[in-house]
Amino acid sequence: MKKESSRLASLDILRGFDLFLLVFFQPVLITTLGWKYDNALLYQFDHESWIGFRFWDLVMPLFLFMAGISMPFSLSKYKTIDDKRPVYRKIVKRFLLLFLFGMIVQGNLLGLDLNRIFLYNNTLQAIASGYLIAAMFYLHCSVRNQLVAVVLLLLVYWIPMTFMGDFSVEGNFAYKVDSMILGRFRGDDSYTWIWSSLTFGVTVMTGCFAGHVIRKDMDNRKKVVIRLFTIGIALVLIGLAWSFQMPIIKRIWTCSMTLFSSGLCFLLMAIFYYLIDYKGYHRGLDWLKIYGMNSIAAYLIGETINFRCVAHSVCYGLAQYMGEYYVGWLTFVNFLILFFILNYMYKNSIFLKV
Repeated sequence: MKKESSRLASLDILRGFDLFLLVFFQPVLITTLGWKYDNALLYQFDHESWIGFRFWDLVMPLFLFMAGISMPFSLSKYKTIDDKRPVYRKIVKRFLLLFLFGMIVQGNLLGLDLNRIFLYNNTLQAIASGYLIAAMFYLHCSVRNQLVAVVLLLLVYWIPMTFMGDFSVEGNFAYKVDSMILGRFRGDDSYTWIWSSLTFGVTVMTGCFAGHVIRKDMDNRKKVVIRLFTIGIALVLIGLAWSFQMPIIKRIWTCSMTLFSSGLCFLLMAIFYYLIDYKGYHRGLDWLKIYGMNSIAAYLIGETINFRCVAHSVCYGLAQYMGEYYVGWLTFVNFLILFFILNYMYKNSIFLKV
C-alpha cells in the first residue's frame, strides 16, 4: 500500500464508473427494489443469457481493457532493459495474486471444502490471464508485431471453435476444454475460461493499444480523442460483421464479442478522455475515483463481505413496514457501507496495489 501519484484522470474515473456498476448498481439491486424489466433501459442492466450483448455485459470486458491501458505507462521502461527478471517477477506476482483473489471471490476458497473449490471462474482470474499474455507480447514485440499477435490469438481461438464444435452452451469447443481440464473444479455455469484466455489476452491487448495511443500523443489530446473514436467504431463494425459467422457470446468470449466489446471500450475511453483530460470537465465525476483508485479493494470487499447482516441488525424493525422492499433496502445499505469504507481509504490515501 502506498500513496497515489499523478495518474490519467479519465482512466481512474472510467474505472470507477465500471466498479460502481459492478459493486453498487447491480441487477440484484434493481430486482430487489421491485423495478420491472418491461423497460428497455432496465433490460440493459442484466447479462444476456447466451447470444447477444447488453450494456451490463460490458462491465467485465471494460475491466480487462483498462488493465491493458495502464501497460504502456507502467511497463514501457522495461522494454529496453536486457535483464527483465524484475519485471517478470512483478508480472508473475500480479498474476498469482489476482488468481488467488479470484478463488476467494468466486472459487469458494473460503469455504474450505475441496469438493466445492473452483479453480478458474472469475473476472480477476480472467484479468490475470489476459494481463500475463498481453504483458509478454508488449515487452518483447513492437506495436506492429503486437497487432500480428492479436490476429494470431484470434485465429488460434477461432479455428477449433468453428470446426470442432458449435456455438451451443455445451457443444462449443471452449466448454469441452474446460470440462476436460478442470473437471469437477470448473464452475457450475456456462462460462468458459481456459480456451477463452486467448481472447482475454486480446481484450487486454486492445486496451494496451488504447494506452499506446494516449501516451504517444499526450501533447495533442484532440488527436487522441479522434483516434480512440475511429478505432472504436472500426472494432464495433468488425465485431458485428464477424458475428454473422461467430455469434457475439460473452460467456465464451467469442472473437466477435471480443472485438465488438473492445470497440465499445474504445468509445467509452474516448468520451471520458474528451470530457476529463481534454476539456477538463470534472464536476460530478471525481467521486468515482473512490472506486477507481481502489478497484481491487472495491471488488474484493464488495464480493466477499456481506454487510446486509449489519444493516439488518439495526433496521430489522422496518421489515414490517417495507414488506418485499425490505430486501432491496438491505442490499442498498450493503453497498452504501462499502462506499463509506472506500471513501475512508481514499481520503487517507490507502490504496491496495497488486
